[in-house]
Amino acid sequence: MIPVSIQLPPRPQLYRSFSFLYKTTPPSPPFSPRLATSPPPGITVFTSRKRRQSSILLEATKETQEPVIFSSASGACFGDYINMAFVIDKFILGTFFASLCGFFLLCILRRNRQNLENKRKFKEKAVFKTQNDNVRTPEDGSGPDVIIVGAGVAGAALACTLGKDGRQVHMIERDLTEPDRIVGELLQPGGYLKLIELGLEDCVEEIDAQRVLGYALFKNGKNTRLSYPLESFHSNVAGRSFHNGRFIQRMREKAASIPNVKLVQGTVTSLLEENGTIRGVQYKTKDGQELRAYAPLTVICDGCFSNLRRSLCNPKVDVPSCFVGLVLENCQLPFANHGHVILADPSPILFYPISSTEVRCLVDIPGQKVPPIANGEMAKYLKDVVVPQIPPELHDAFIFAIDKGNIRTMPNRSMPADPQTTPGALLMGDAFNMRHPLTGGGMTVALSDIVVLRDLLNPLCDLNDAASLTKYLESFYTLRKPVASTINTLAGALYKVFSASPDQARKEMRQACFDYLSLGGIFSSGPVALLSGLNPRPLSLVLHFFAVAIYGVSRLLLPFPTPKAMWIGVRIISSASGIIFPIIKAEGVRQMFFPATVPAIYRHPPVKGKSDDELRSR
Repeated sequence: MIPVSIQLPPRPQLYRSFSFLYKTTPPSPPFSPRLATSPPPGITVFTSRKRRQSSILLEATKETQEPVIFSSASGACFGDYINMAFVIDKFILGTFFASLCGFFLLCILRRNRQNLENKRKFKEKAVFKTQNDNVRTPEDGSGPDVIIVGAGVAGAALACTLGKDGRQVHMIERDLTEPDRIVGELLQPGGYLKLIELGLEDCVEEIDAQRVLGYALFKNGKNTRLSYPLESFHSNVAGRSFHNGRFIQRMREKAASIPNVKLVQGTVTSLLEENGTIRGVQYKTKDGQELRAYAPLTVICDGCFSNLRRSLCNPKVDVPSCFVGLVLENCQLPFANHGHVILADPSPILFYPISSTEVRCLVDIPGQKVPPIANGEMAKYLKDVVVPQIPPELHDAFIFAIDKGNIRTMPNRSMPADPQTTPGALLMGDAFNMRHPLTGGGMTVALSDIVVLRDLLNPLCDLNDAASLTKYLESFYTLRKPVASTINTLAGALYKVFSASPDQARKEMRQACFDYLSLGGIFSSGPVALLSGLNPRPLSLVLHFFAVAIYGVSRLLLPFPTPKAMWIGVRIISSASGIIFPIIKAEGVRQMFFPATVPAIYRHPPVKGKSDDELRSR
């Protein structure tokens, strides 16, 4: 007897599985499964109770090996299922080979597609490398040393500096027309000294720039004048205020006049990266042509709206407030050649001259939303809220400027420097680091950074070793800290102290700051030297800041301390700590206060094949 097993597909009619076993000789051929309601004599039926799957075990004689199929007692026929099983068996082998052939065909097609894609990329790369843009790859020895993205204050000043040092510079600017901005109009004395150090002091000439000698502070009808400590400097050293666009145009003209600086108008769309190293940029010209430029070092200075910074740093942009800008014409400030800060409610108001006949007014509004200009809500806000808080001699000019309608707004951004070290690329200016513009320190930080970078690059004759150059330039982020962190921290702290608050401790801190600066002497010259960039010492900033807090506490405790005064005093110290310590943490405690412990500042320049005499002569 030979057992034969046949697997039947499930079907709703099947509720049992049957097993048949021959005990007699099966019918003679020709065999054809037939319907039967009961097995013939001699056939024993075994039943297993399974509802989902049926199995028929047939045994045939060795002589005939022919199965005979009978249906169940209920009359259901199994013959059609047996035929179906046999038909399926015939196609299993063919289906397998068809699937295997299809799999191999898909593999071949995929490999051909990948080869075509690689060939296309190779041809595209070859086309870009040979593109006629007067900018070639560094390997041919005739390409630029540095690509600068952006021709604002930072970009134009850097191009001038590197160009005068003999570097081949390729500068790309999105729009070469004169900018029209409401910030970037006040250059502190510390920034002016950096301008002299870079040989660019003539850029503030012939643009009707105004000398700025200090600040005037106003609060609740009282005022005090804070002068810059300029006694030890040349008489020409002072702050400068001007139209931002005129200053930038002068710097662009100076950069373009240097033979080895190439200035083009174009929009940089992406950085060109190869094996983790930035090799250059891709940009679109004014007429829509897509070009690529290659250089060993790419410096990104495309401003606060940079779309390239995300791959080079961790941008944590905060928008604490917005500035509303007006230009007052033919009016005199209470203190000539001084910036004016009004400690108004809810936040400070600034006035400073930008030409011989114009005064810039910046009204700070906390938050990211300002009253709409189009429907007149902004004009109403300025007249109802701002006018009563500014000096009376400016009322008429201020209202006239509102009625004239040239009201501009701009969000104030703050972003600590948090770089991601990337071979072949560097961030500078507002694309890299921003602070609240209350103190006007942005250009001072940018120019100071350029001085640091110039001094680092000066001994380098070859910039093509990206790995060594990147490791060497890590010191840039520490060497820039004294100036940058001092101005950044002071700007953030002063904005919070100068803003009105319903908290009693913050009110006392604000009043203590005004009174502390009004004392004169070291109490005013010290903080002003920090604000102006003349004293880049973070420790001095922290000492003065907590001296203000202690001064506020002493005012409360004298002549007789009370429990309430003592409690407010504790909250003043706590509030001062809550203001300044988070800013210091964002700037980096180690780099601010212990830069000598950072190993990067001790690295030597990666100069190969150059003698000490050649380096000194350079």
